[in-house]
Amino acid sequence: MEGLLTRCRALPALATCSHQLSQYAPQRFHHCAPRRGKRLMLSRMFQPQKLREDQVLSLEGRSGDLTCKSQRLMLQMGLIHPASPGCYHLLPYTVRAMEKLVRVIDQEMQTIGGQKVNMPSLSPAELWRATKRWDSMGRELLRLRDRHGKEYCLGPTHEEAITALVASQKTLSYKQLPFLLYQVTRKFRDEPRPRFGLLRGREFYMKDMYTFDSSPEAAQLTYSLVCDAYSSLFNRLGLRCIKVQADVGSIGGMVSHEFQLPVDVGEDRLVVCPSCHFSANMETLDSSRTNCPACQGPLTETKGIEVGHTFYLGTKYSSIFNAQFINVHGKPSLAEMGCYGLGVTRILAAAIEVLSTEDCVRWPGLLAPYQVCLIPPKKGSKEEAAAELAGHLYNHITEVVPQLQGEVLLDDRTHLTIGNRLKDANKLGYPFVIIAAKRALDDPAHFEVWCQNTGEVVFLTREGVLELLSQVQVV
Repeated sequence: MEGLLTRCRALPALATCSHQLSQYAPQRFHHCAPRRGKRLMLSRMFQPQKLREDQVLSLEGRSGDLTCKSQRLMLQMGLIHPASPGCYHLLPYTVRAMEKLVRVIDQEMQTIGGQKVNMPSLSPAELWRATKRWDSMGRELLRLRDRHGKEYCLGPTHEEAITALVASQKTLSYKQLPFLLYQVTRKFRDEPRPRFGLLRGREFYMKDMYTFDSSPEAAQLTYSLVCDAYSSLFNRLGLRCIKVQADVGSIGGMVSHEFQLPVDVGEDRLVVCPSCHFSANMETLDSSRTNCPACQGPLTETKGIEVGHTFYLGTKYSSIFNAQFINVHGKPSLAEMGCYGLGVTRILAAAIEVLSTEDCVRWPGLLAPYQVCLIPPKKGSKEEAAAELAGHLYNHITEVVPQLQGEVLLDDRTHLTIGNRLKDANKLGYPFVIIAAKRALDDPAHFEVWCQNTGEVVFLTREGVLELLSQVQVV
């Protein structure tokens, strides 16, 4: 294996690898014996991985249904498993990544004053009939009746429910506004032809926020605030999203923008002006237009995956449900509203789509299910004595680098060669893979560290490993 690797020899050579890490002052690590905790063993993970392509195709039913890289990789690596058309079991690695994404979303939403709620998935038909969306949403709305004949839908969005909730509070004052209420829940849409795995399904996770302001001017400020929070979120994830002018669609309102991740598999056609940075979804423009409406310069066309959408609604919903507050003059006024969506499961799949190679999953650093995979030597090999050192290193990492508790996985499948386990680790995209092999028997011991997101490989002492990992950001 050594002949295949380009190795650096010291920690300073990790400048590129450390690009994904925040800047911390060097730390001195003490040689105290760490507490022995329960180790996370790869052999105990529920993960039906390493499926051949023909097996993956049989899972989805037809070869034509397996049409994008993220869908294929997530199936092959045991990240998702089909349950029914457009619905997937999210398996442990994906759930961990999604929980981390939700934590990042919570941080961004709560930084701007968001308050988290949780509304029922079952939404009464009368709310939707009040806004006329019971009919206008058509067959995409999943409908059902209970035993008493009462009609419901499984909510694809919650404008009606949240507005009715706020309208039920009869003593709201302008001093209490704005309200920024959001949730992260399952949503449902009866897609005629689900495709692309988690990118377009019938059941999915979404963050939906609904805002209530005292004036159009205040609502516009809130709109800008949320859009900036979305930009901050995608920057933290290392995803180059663009904000484009968009159609208001079935949700309605006066202003709308999409956050699009440019990628060839995207279903949305976008235009961008390199000169003035105008950008729009093609559906908002005349199909014959070839120049920018803002500066008349040429437009560049690309494709994108919509990962976020924002709407300024005005009083479209508050007027229907009479969502009022008492204004500064002591008179009742209708709340000015906005709604803001983020496709949580879609962001995960879209990130894998743009960051991964054809054969290996790559995650945004903050969302990797586990930050570190530790590979001890094969049982019965010449390096087997290094297995104990690998165990000690595991203990030291989880003790000395507290943010990595629960983030280090030990590949205890020691009946396999290091090479085979390294191949698996590469496919699953752990940001750091640490191998205890021949040089771990040196004095002092050196461990082989792979920085998966950059392809760099270095040999580090235990102290060097701890120094490097102390810089890892975890949410």
